[in-house]
Parts: sequence; C-alpha cells; structure tokens
Amino acid sequence: MESRKISPNYWTYTSEKMFSEIGSGPSGLDKSEARKRLGIYGKNSFGSGQKVAGIVLFLRQFANPITIILLFASALSWFLRDPTDGIIIQCIVLLSSVLGYWQEKSASDSLHSLLSMVRLNASTIRDNIESELDSQSLVPGDLIRLRVGDIIPADAYLINSDRLFLDEAAFTGETFPVEKTIGPLPEETALSKRSNLLYMGSHVVSGSGLALIYATGKNTQFGEIYKRLNERKPETDFEKGIRKFGNLLLEITLGLVLVILGINILLEKPILDSFLFALAIAVGLTPQLLPAIININLAKGAKQMSQKKVIVKRLNSIENFGSMDVLCSDKTGTLTEGVIQVHTSVDPNGNPNQDVLKFASINSNLQSGFQNPMDLAISKAWPISADTIPKSGELSYDFHRKRITIIAEIDGKRTAICKGACGPLLDICDRYIDPQGQIRPISKELESIQKVYETFSRDGYRMIGISVKEIQENDPVDYEIESEMVFLGFVAFSDSAKAGIQDTVRNLGDLGIRLKMITGDNRWIAGQVAKSVGISSTTILTGEELQSIGEEALRVKAEETDVFAEIEPNQKQRIILALKKAGHVVGYIGDGINDASALHSADVGISVDSAVDVAKEAADIVLLEKNLAVLLDGVKEGRITFANTLKYVFMATSANFGNMFSVAGASAFLTYLPLLPKQILLTNLLTDLPEMTIASDEVDKDWIIRPRKWDIKFIGRFMLMFGFLSSLFDYATFGLLLFGLGANETQFQTGWFIESVVSASLIVLVIRTKNVFYRSKPGKLLLGATLLCICFVFAIPYLPLAKTFGFGHLPLLFYGYLLGIIVLYIGSAEVAKFFFYKKER
Repeated sequence: MESRKISPNYWTYTSEKMFSEIGSGPSGLDKSEARKRLGIYGKNSFGSGQKVAGIVLFLRQFANPITIILLFASALSWFLRDPTDGIIIQCIVLLSSVLGYWQEKSASDSLHSLLSMVRLNASTIRDNIESELDSQSLVPGDLIRLRVGDIIPADAYLINSDRLFLDEAAFTGETFPVEKTIGPLPEETALSKRSNLLYMGSHVVSGSGLALIYATGKNTQFGEIYKRLNERKPETDFEKGIRKFGNLLLEITLGLVLVILGINILLEKPILDSFLFALAIAVGLTPQLLPAIININLAKGAKQMSQKKVIVKRLNSIENFGSMDVLCSDKTGTLTEGVIQVHTSVDPNGNPNQDVLKFASINSNLQSGFQNPMDLAISKAWPISADTIPKSGELSYDFHRKRITIIAEIDGKRTAICKGACGPLLDICDRYIDPQGQIRPISKELESIQKVYETFSRDGYRMIGISVKEIQENDPVDYEIESEMVFLGFVAFSDSAKAGIQDTVRNLGDLGIRLKMITGDNRWIAGQVAKSVGISSTTILTGEELQSIGEEALRVKAEETDVFAEIEPNQKQRIILALKKAGHVVGYIGDGINDASALHSADVGISVDSAVDVAKEAADIVLLEKNLAVLLDGVKEGRITFANTLKYVFMATSANFGNMFSVAGASAFLTYLPLLPKQILLTNLLTDLPEMTIASDEVDKDWIIRPRKWDIKFIGRFMLMFGFLSSLFDYATFGLLLFGLGANETQFQTGWFIESVVSASLIVLVIRTKNVFYRSKPGKLLLGATLLCICFVFAIPYLPLAKTFGFGHLPLLFYGYLLGIIVLYIGSAEVAKFFFYKKER
C-alpha cells in the first residue's frame, strides 16, 4: 500500500466513501496491514520523545559571542607560545560551560520525566476485536471506540455517535462542549463547524462514538504547527541583548587592539611582545566570567522557581521573564476556572426566577445517558434526588431538534419539561408566563424575549431555554408533546473568572506587564471574561478582522488591543510576532495544541503539566500549577537575576575599559609593558571572582517594579563615564609610582596591579545601586568575597606565586597613598553616579 493523501473535502463524504478512501472497513484493519502502515506513516506522535543528547547540550554553552572571543584569544595565546594565558582562559570558559550544561541537563531530565508520565491508550478495533493500544501505534484506517474521558488521539471521521460531545478547548480554546454528529456536510462548511470530524487533542465529555482515523502525527490538522516548532526558535530579547553586547565588545576590542598594536610598532617595540600585549588587552577588555556569572544567576533563579512549582526548561527564559512587558494568555483554565457554572436563571422578561432552574434541574437529573457539563452545572446549582420524582417518559436529545424532553410527576400532575437551544425551543412554545405569574400568548412578546436572549449572549453567557406542558395520563410519549408549550425562561451559563485573578492582573500591571487575552471564543464571551478579570480595554480584534490586516498595521493594532477573539491557531503566532516587532518582550501562556506555535515564537513560552505534550515541548517554562499568580514570583525572580547580571556587566565593562585605556596610554611613554599579559588576566580573574557571588546580592526595589531590557547604548555610556573615571585614578597611581616612589618595572607592575584589583573590587559596592552605596546593603557573600579578594591581593607580593606572575615587594608608604587614592575614587564615583542617573532620567 502507498501513502495516500486524504481528499481535502472529506467532511463531505459518507462513511462508506471514507472507508473506501482510507482502505478500511467496519472490522478495522488486520494486524499485518496495521504494521505495514505504521512503517509508512510513522508513529502517531509530534516528536521523538527523546531527550537532547548530552553532548549537544554541552556544545550549546559555547554558542555566544563572548565565549567565542575568549576561545579565540586562548588559541592565539597558545600559538604565541604563552600557554599560561591560554590555560587560564580555557579554565574559565570550561567552568562557565559546565555550570550551564549541568543546569540545562537537570531541567531537561525533569521535563522528560514529566512527559514520560503522560501515556495515552486508545480502544482500537482490529480484526473485529477491540483492545487497548498505545496511541503512538495508531495508523490511518484504525477504528477507535470513544467513551467519556477519552482524548482524541488522532484526526478522525465519525462513523456513529450516541450524543457525543467533545471539549475542543485544546484545539479551539472554546470553553463549552460541542456536539459531534454523523453524516456528510456541505463543502463550504467552516473548519470549526465540521461536526463529523474529530481533532487530535480534544476529549469526550459525554456520550460515545466510533471513529475512523484518517490522519496521524504530523499529518493531522496541526502538522503545520509541528513544522513551525521544528524551525529555529526566534531570537529572544535576552539573546538579542547578549549578541549586541558581544558585538559592542568586538568593535571596541578590535579598535583598541589595532591602536595599541600600532603605537607599539611605531615605538619600535618587539613585534612578538606587541602581539602578546595586544592579545592581553583584547582578553582584558572581555568580561571573562560573564557566561559563568549569567549561568550562576540563572541557576539560582531556576532553583528558586522550582521551589514554587515551576520547571525552567531553558535558563535564558528567566532573564526574559524579568524583561517581559506583555503577557498574552489563553482564556480557559488560565483566566477562568475552565468549569461551566450556572450564572443565573431568568423569566422571559429577564428577571431572576428560581423556578426556571428547578425545572431545568429536574430535566437534567431525570434524563438517561450521560450528563454533559451544562447538566452537571445545573444539578450543582439546584441539587435534587432523581429517586424522589417519578419519571414516565423521555424524548432523547438529537442534533436536529436540539432539545430533550422529560415527562415526570410534578405536584401530582403529569408534566413535560423541555430543555434545549433557545431558537428551537421557542419554536414549540405558544405561551409564556409573565412577571405576575399569568400565562399569556407569546406572539406579542417574542421580540422582547429575543432581546433578553441577545443581551445575555452579548454579555458572554451561554443560554438554554426551559418550557413546560401539562399532559394527560393517557397521552402517548411522542414528539407531538413538543408543541403548544409554555416558555418558562432561560438558564445562563458562564465560565467564571479564577479566584483572585483580578488581584493577579492588577499586580502584573503594577510590575509593568500588560495582559492580553487571546482566545478562540466569540467576541461576546471574550469581552465578558476580559471585564470580569480586570482587563480594562474595550477594544476587541477578531480573527476575521485580523485576516484583512497587513503586518505593519498589525504591529500598531496589536499594541492597542488587549482582547483577541475568535482567533485561529496560526493567528496567535502572528499576534506574538507583531508584538515582538513592536519592541515588546512577550510572554505567552497556553496548554493546547493550538498554542504550540505561539509558545514557540514568544520570548517566554509558558505551559502547564496538564498541557498536551506538544505544548510542553514548545514551552520554555512548565508550571506545575495553572495559576497566573505563580508567574508574579517568576517575574520578580527574573528581574533580580537580570539586575545582578547587569551589575556585573557595569563593573566589568567600566573597570576593564578603564584599565585597558590606562594600559594603552601607559604603553606610549613606558619603555616596558605596564602590565604583563598574565598579570592582566589575573587582574580580570581576581576582580571577577567576587562577582561569582553576585547572584545572592540584594536588589533595590526600583529594579523590580518595572521591566528592564538590554540597552546597549546605556551600557556604552556607563562604560565610558566610569571607565574614564577609573582611568583618571590609574594615571594618579602612575604618577605616584613613577615620580613619588621612583618605582622600577616590577614595582610599577605590582603597584598598579594592586590598585586595579582593589579599586575595581570596591567600586562594585558603589555601582551596584543607584542610591548612595551605604544606603543599599550588599549581600553578605558579595561583601565577604570582596574583602577576602582584597586581602589576598595585598598578600600576593609575599606569596610563592609572586615570582611566577612577576610581582615584587613595595614600600609601606605606597599603601598609605593607595588608601587616599581609593577613598577619592569612591567619592568621585558617587558624585559621577548621581549626575549620570540624573541625566539619564
């Protein structure tokens, strides 16, 4: 058998034609044919289910510009026969990469364990024998038996049905169950109205059925979504920031290297020494521990979040969490409870009336077969015992009548109670009960009754009608009963907002995050839910309107709109990409197959453990509890992580740039190198080591209350301001060493090394906050590590390794002068910081 492509209009087929087209029959496939088809079509799965290989995870850690700069510098160092520098760089890169690999592997293992717990079986008919099979082994042509609670394992055509209702929320976002019926449909039937087709990811809420699978795995309706998931994930804001920062360093490094190399050649210094010196400058400007410190910060953030029922799959998503300023969410189960409830029951004039609910409950509790979610909601709102009310007949629900009638003894009278869709139910009523309890002809009030129905519908409520009729003891139970009935009123249903969701939405707003709702529900329901959860915007954009909007116009429209209704799966991705192009850092939370492409495209894709596999695979973060309030902690943790990362960037770039600018100037008038290459690397290593503890540093409130993004221009201005300030005090140290103490080459290098490390270590305590440094307490680990590093630096000239690095002893007078220089430096930095942030504001 060859793989055949199903005709695009299969919803127009009869069951006989479908069997012929697929090559199957009422007895299902035989086992040999099923095995053959499994070889042709492959497993019924969106992915391999295999973990990413460890070596791949490890190599990923090297894929950033800063690490590449360091590896290039290391290779060049070995080439120029200075292995000490190369070994130091390689050790730093390896340490950083191992940290990143370990955390990402742990997250990957956690998710794999979570996914392995979710295994679906399907009742499958093969060789006319029904048995439970792993859903991954299903093939086109298999017959599956569907019962309450079953998840539809593949796209299928309905062969027969007994009041089959499906929850298609995972597919369409629609809260309320939809009825599936047998038989061909017109060719122009819209996708959402093809009631004879069952889609992968939906599940049975009531009734039963038999269906013929016509597409599995990648060939289902969401095959295109899977293809998009296999595309490279769009660059996130954090990754973009790192890339731009790396490019900035490359430009500055290249410029300085060329200038310094040119100066040294013009001064006729040895070319090999000049190359080594230029190499040291290049490496010295690079914040060597940035990859390691980022990963340490992220690992700490991931650990903190895991304690709050959040699994972080991709570490970078924590930083994006902190930068996120727009959160897009589906509706069902995230903003709402995802459970249908009775909102109210009203008479024909729209006034509250409990009798309507009472009769609806009698109908729901006495009906045979399965209760759908609306029946369950009615029974919960008005509990009664079916045993206390005698039942003498029933006219079952069917797709054409769209109503169900129960005959029961009510107050000693034989009464027919009909419940159903409002239009068909009103068609069989010729009277209604007015507010005074009088029975009157319905003809003159029909228009006002319709307005009551429309008003509730526009407010987002689903409506059913209730009618009654007293019948005689000997009247037969047939469809003639459903005529000349008395209309009692409506029962309105809602999917109520989650408890506390308004506070959560308000808290998100306080953190500078704008919530946007994207749903497949109609605009009226979407508008009502938006209002109930606290989304203030009244502008609603529908999927139909979205189709006629170009990409540039959508960028503007997406920013203005907070509620998107009647949205199809591929349109969700368009909205996310439009918001990203408009400059926003976008998060998206969803759990259905229809959310997968949006999760893939967002800066932060968020799913839950109860989501379909493909959604969990596409997400960056998996919540073990479907609650937006959990995200508040995640956002704050992300901002703390981002703040501490930027602290290191500010310190490293300004101090390193200042030192290298000083080196460049000193090399123009000194006959020897102001610092040896290995001394430059040791300077960077020692100033960086205390920063390994910065993940535990305290963060000022102003870093948390609003989202922050990588601002390369801001970093550049900061680097120039504080770099030149650092360089100014370096030149003061030069003057002290050369003219005050008459230092030789070794003493000059030793003295400047000590001043560089001590000043760079202490200045972190100043630039880590916008406030005066003593008003913002640093973390205990950071403070302790900084003081320990300073003590070590003062001791270096007296340690055995001093000779290895070319250090010598200094007179005690130098340390007194050094103290004065550092005090002036810190005071000047405080003044510079005040005017810098004042200008930025």
